[in-house]
Amino acid sequence: MVMMSPERAAATPFEFRAPPPSPIGTSRRSSVTNDEVLTEFLEHSLRVPDLVLPETIFPRERFVENPPRIDFRLIESYDRDSVLKILDSMRSFGFFQLVNHGIPVELIGAVAEAADAGVFGISPEKKVAVGRSPEKAYGFEELWHGEDESEVSEEFVWNRDEDLKMEMEAISPIGYSNFSKKMEWLTQLTEKLGEKILEIFLENSGKIARNEVFSGHGSVWCMYKQKIKQRLSVWNDELENCFKHDVIRMLIRGTDFSHAFCFHFCHGSSPLFHAYSKRGWVSFVADESAVVVTVGDHIQGWSGGQYKHVIGRPIYKDHNKEEQSGSNNNNNGISMAFLFSPTSSSSSSSSNALKSPNEIRTLSLAHQALFALFLTLLYNFFFYILK
Repeated sequence: MVMMSPERAAATPFEFRAPPPSPIGTSRRSSVTNDEVLTEFLEHSLRVPDLVLPETIFPRERFVENPPRIDFRLIESYDRDSVLKILDSMRSFGFFQLVNHGIPVELIGAVAEAADAGVFGISPEKKVAVGRSPEKAYGFEELWHGEDESEVSEEFVWNRDEDLKMEMEAISPIGYSNFSKKMEWLTQLTEKLGEKILEIFLENSGKIARNEVFSGHGSVWCMYKQKIKQRLSVWNDELENCFKHDVIRMLIRGTDFSHAFCFHFCHGSSPLFHAYSKRGWVSFVADESAVVVTVGDHIQGWSGGQYKHVIGRPIYKDHNKEEQSGSNNNNNGISMAFLFSPTSSSSSSSSNALKSPNEIRTLSLAHQALFALFLTLLYNFFFYILK
């Protein structure tokens, strides 16, 4: 065996042989043909599909000629047809008009006038102190709907919070006190409507835990004041844009105040009421003396989605008539919405006072037998003592 010294091994270069080239078949396409095939493949695989987007996120508005009307006096007399009509209206439309509700029209007008003077009439500098925030579920909020001041409205949330009372009386002692007294009276009357309609829902919706129903945070009022400049040519478009903006805001923020029903009070001439839900967007002319009732998110949850939550708002479009009649409201419309959310304090009143007379006075046969046995024993006892 011949040994190689380290010096000679280092001097001998390392030979590297590249592998032989692969043979090209005679049937293989040229590089130009391969480029064409690759280009055609990329054109088909990377083609962006043509998307047809809707013109607007809102569906086409549908006008309802004859919206459902419910006579509250028939409900109080436990008329079965009226009860079925309420349930059908909630299921089909998500709203209905309540007439003969017993709330004086004069009271509704007085509350709106007191709100205009004692609440919305406060200077903007003072309103800042009672502005809404995540820590306060009451107060003022200004809503902008455009690039200029022609599309702005105000919202004021009222409840029975003592902090709200103290803050408002500090900046408007006389005006707010007058408004608060009238609002308390209107609240009591509206709560009776809510309790009655809720009882009808509970009696016809199967088994729902009453502690789940009467565990809300309490009812609140949302007062709206439209502020639209006097531009009659674009009056209708601006008002509809305000409503669309409110719907988008509610869809993004969710329901600020969860509720079972919402009672909409329209002050003034018959407004065009807009209602929006997942079923679509409808509008109708509301009766002057009617209260429009819409289904809340609580009812949708308790019914398992059978009744859909509806967002509604009256919009005043009869501007010419108000101007001709000499209405001095600065072209501003005020509407009020009562978001009814039952609490445990209303459970006893709705479970007892709202029952039919037959349900209250009826005794079962077992109770009647025990009562008869008790009277018999009591008679024999007194007879024995006297004898």
